[in-house]
Amino acid sequence: MASPLAAASAYANIARIADPSAALSGVGAGIGSAKSETSFGSVLKEAMDAVKETGAKSDTQSRAMANGKSNMVDVVTAVAETEVAIDAVVAVRDKVIAAYEEIMKMPI
Repeated sequence: MASPLAAASAYANIARIADPSAALSGVGAGIGSAKSETSFGSVLKEAMDAVKETGAKSDTQSRAMANGKSNMVDVVTAVAETEVAIDAVVAVRDKVIAAYEEIMKMPI
């Protein structure tokens, strides 16, 4: 089972992607700060880097288990966190594809 922290982090990343106005509104940051210059590409890159890091952690735990240096709970937790992160990426990908298809249906 994935940890609540991993799930909350994945949902927060998706929320930032889904609602760019919240990321750009400057809530909690001063006007003209670096936070107001957040782009979709940078948020997407950060999310992908987080997924990559989670996958690497899962691989490390699996290798440690194979060498007898880790316990099964840590391996299962790492794999579950990776699964949650990948599911979040797939959900975002599906929404992007659906949005693209909707745009392509619009008359010019």
